[in-house]
Amino acid sequence: MPVRMNKSWVPLEEASLVTVAAHLGVYQLANDAGEIVYIGVADARTLFGIKGELRKAIVDPPAAATQFRYEVNMAYRTRHTELLQAYMHDHGALPVGNTDIDPRMLGRLRPAG
Repeated sequence: MPVRMNKSWVPLEEASLVTVAAHLGVYQLANDAGEIVYIGVADARTLFGIKGELRKAIVDPPAAATQFRYEVNMAYRTRHTELLQAYMHDHGALPVGNTDIDPRMLGRLRPAG
């Protein structure tokens, strides 16, 4: 699995959630330009998994998010941290919507390519 999520973006709207299952995993939200504005996790405390988290984002989108992509992953905590670290490596800061995470606590990741 590549470090960065490379799936296609899907419009952040209720009709797009038809094929999204209520599994645990990670997701990314982006604005119209495809810039990642939030990296989230659907963990064991999440009602209805990824689908539930995306429904919340439709109602109250962080940082003008208009699209999403996701991965079902049982190692969701590790994958979430990995995606945040890769973003920090690429951009020098966290996505604008990830205000609840202290970047000093992430550690460093130096992905190839």
